Formats: sequence, structure tokens, C-alpha cells
Amino acid sequence: MKCKPNQTRTYDPEGFKKRAACLCFRSEREDEVLLVSSSRYPDRWIVPGGGMEPEEEPGGAAVREVYEEAGVKGKLGRLLGIFEQNQDRKHRTYVYVLTVTEILEDWEDSVISPSVMGIGLSDQF
Repeated sequence: MKCKPNQTRTYDPEGFKKRAACLCFRSEREDEVLLVSSSRYPDRWIVPGGGMEPEEEPGGAAVREVYEEAGVKGKLGRLLGIFEQNQDRKHRTYVYVLTVTEILEDWEDSVISPSVMGIGLSDQF
């Protein structure tokens, strides 16, 4: 399981944990999406994302999380929406589109980060 020292959790005024994530596409055609394996459930594939740091804007947090979890850099696009999870945990996640411009072979967190996989959307539907 991934463990980051000195991680500060941030919450909004309603008590929701502030999170940010990206749907990472290989090109602006948005026909292939990048997924990472979940650190909690390694057999599940998810979009990269995580908690926002104090004073961090949602877009900046989304870009940082994609880099940390997947070793990917890109151009931040539109906000797709703000999604809430209420059952077990109170999370509020800002989800953006990111067009990938660079995929790194090695990055700072690559030793603790999950696996990365690209999925062609036209093959799935």
C-alpha cells in the first residue's frame, strides 16, 4: 500500500475530504484513457487522483496527483465535474480532463506507485 509521510488531509466547510483527479487521455481525440492500479485494491483499475494539500487549487492538485501516481505530465483541460462519495467516506473530488504530453519511465514516486495501463475506449464500447 502506498504511504506518504507528512501527508496533510484537507476538508471543505461541509466536512468533505478535498480530492482531485484526472481522466488522462493520450490525445485530444479522447479515445484512449490512462488508468492506474489501486494501491488499496491492486486488481482494480482507477483514474489517478488523491487528496488536496492545504492552499492548493483543485486543478493544481489534479496535475500533481497524476504526476505522482502515474509519472505523466500533460495539459490540463476542462473540469468534468465535482463528485461526492457519502457512504463510507465523505469525499468531494474535482475531476478534470488531462491530455498527456509526456510519460516518464522513472519518477520520484515510481517505486511506491501502482501500475499504469492505457485503455482504448473504442475497444470497450
